[in-house]
Amino acid sequence: MAPPLPTILLLLMASFFIPTHTHLDSTDQAFTSLVISQQGLDFLKDLLTSKAVSSIISLKLPRIEKTVEIPFLGNVHMVLWNITINEVGVGSSYIKPGDTGIAMIASGMTCNMSMNWHYSYSTWLFPFVVSDEGGASIGVEGMEVGLTLDLEIQEGTLKLSLVDCSCVVKEISIILDGGTSWLYQGMFDAFEEQIGSAVENAVTKQLKEGILKLDSFLQALPKEIPLDDTASLNATLVNDPLLSNSSIGFEINGLFTPRKQVLVPKFYDKDSQPLVSCGNSSKMLGISLDEAVFNSMSALYFNAEFMKWIVDTIPDQSLLNTAGWKFIVPQLYKKYPNDDMNLNISLSSPPVIRISEHHTIDVTVYADLVIDVLEAGESIPVACISLVIRASGFVKISGNNLAGSVKLKDFTMSLKWSNIGNLRMYLIQPMMWTVIQTVFLPYANSRLGKGFPLPIVHGFTLQNAALICSNSRVTVCGDVTYTE
Repeated sequence: MAPPLPTILLLLMASFFIPTHTHLDSTDQAFTSLVISQQGLDFLKDLLTSKAVSSIISLKLPRIEKTVEIPFLGNVHMVLWNITINEVGVGSSYIKPGDTGIAMIASGMTCNMSMNWHYSYSTWLFPFVVSDEGGASIGVEGMEVGLTLDLEIQEGTLKLSLVDCSCVVKEISIILDGGTSWLYQGMFDAFEEQIGSAVENAVTKQLKEGILKLDSFLQALPKEIPLDDTASLNATLVNDPLLSNSSIGFEINGLFTPRKQVLVPKFYDKDSQPLVSCGNSSKMLGISLDEAVFNSMSALYFNAEFMKWIVDTIPDQSLLNTAGWKFIVPQLYKKYPNDDMNLNISLSSPPVIRISEHHTIDVTVYADLVIDVLEAGESIPVACISLVIRASGFVKISGNNLAGSVKLKDFTMSLKWSNIGNLRMYLIQPMMWTVIQTVFLPYANSRLGKGFPLPIVHGFTLQNAALICSNSRVTVCGDVTYTE
């Protein structure tokens, strides 16, 4: 049986963020924040109310029996069974954050139900048992369902505590069918209170069981979002949820960590900043990422030795032969005439990413370029040039991923060492520009174009998303759609 309305609601609310696998306590810093606005909560409420209706339909109530003594007839035994909710309507519903949790109320609900009935009695007037049976339809009006939950973070996951849970039925009508039902309608009207109580108990029990299952589900969630074989996104929840009268906010560690380790780099720091700010936007969801998130990814891939390339093919292949350097570095051609070459590029430190309040992202890359000559099957390093590459970055939304690209602004170069004498940097600079533009940047952009996942559960998709770059932060503000 599908879980009832509040269970589905909280499950999907909780699934807007996915905690990760690291051993952090509540004092650890948060580098990513997520806020579900009132518009987002209303979207969930509308979506999940319709799901709740389908989950309550077909809910069966316990069998009800009653024996009454009627003058002249004696003891009459009446039984109701197969009591089933067939249709549910919701007049209005709302969800509202409170001081420490959330409250949800669905009111003006109606239920159409069906059941089977049977009665039997014996009397001194007749020497045999009289019985009859048939079906009946039941109408429930003015039902109200509500619950209140406390939210807190325990060991990086969301802990739910049920504070209050209730279901109230205000009015019930029973219409018997079959047999000589018209004769016994009045007797079965006496079951209205028992049926109402059975509905209230069944729905309340369903809610409590659903919350317990949901809490167990949240505690068992995997605490890691794998990016690839090397990196994982640490989205461990830190600190308690931040609740206002129109939103729920969560703070997430958000740094990238190695897949084979659970240690979070400790060299990142940031000033205390408020949660996501989407201005006067009416977007459902806001996700804010500190520049430390991007720098943690940069450091991780650098430490994993991913930022090394051997370039043996470029658009102008003549530049990978000493003959192409005949007039640029004559001594190279003289010592190794007409030999093929490789360019061995490696970063000397992690790229540094800075997000400014002027809506720009600056990237600084420190790299060493070693010129290798291929002679007799041997790779001979002949010179090393240090590069400082400055680029401007751009971010974009690709599905539920945050992707990006970079454009070259400028670069500087200096000779680090040489086995072929001094090199004239101004002559080599055009060749370096070509290598950076045609090799380095396309490779970097192919990686950045894939992006990394934002903390949004599978099934939900960002749409109409806007990106805001502010001082040391990138903020994504958008709506969401849901697909089964």
